[in-house]
Amino acid sequence: MPRDPSSAAFLIVAGLITKDSDISLPSVGLNRLRTGLFDTLLEMGADMQISNQRMEGGEPVGDIRVRSSQLKGCAVPAERAASMIDEYPILAVAAAAAEGESRMVGVAELRVKETDRISVMAEGLARCGVEVAETEDSLTVTGTGGRIAGGAEIDSSHDHRIAMSFLTLGLASQHPVRVSSAATIATSFPGFDALLRQLGGDIQPEDRAAR
Repeated sequence: MPRDPSSAAFLIVAGLITKDSDISLPSVGLNRLRTGLFDTLLEMGADMQISNQRMEGGEPVGDIRVRSSQLKGCAVPAERAASMIDEYPILAVAAAAAEGESRMVGVAELRVKETDRISVMAEGLARCGVEVAETEDSLTVTGTGGRIAGGAEIDSSHDHRIAMSFLTLGLASQHPVRVSSAATIATSFPGFDALLRQLGGDIQPEDRAAR
């Protein structure tokens, strides 16, 4: 069966922003209604190759290889939001590591997800030393050129995508990032922490990190 592109998004961005990364993800779903993030990352200069495209379980899939990249900021058109609405938190992390400004518009729906993802991402990125601005339906991130300070504690508000996004950011930050209220990850993406460790992350459980 095709692997969920929304889940693959975190590992793809992790590979792009982490130094000396080279990772492969087989059989990722490529339904055009769900791959807006992939298009956006390619526009940002991602070293991301999609090969062996085929049909599995009635859905288009492909094997994706990503390598460390110096991303560039971009403007994401509002009409692309429907194909990547759940991926904006992790896109904001990619934008934080990029050079230049990234502007995401037409994303008011993010305010009525598990939490207000625009405000929570904006506040968390600011805590990590990233310049951000928000309006009712937009988020603008000024990239650090790969120099994300980190060193903050982020309350994910029990939103699994927020939690996974900031753990991914921690792979590339200069100082550790601590994420609280992250237990929902175990339900939505079992084994996520183990995969980040394979990418070189030092991921510790919340109770241990508090000691």
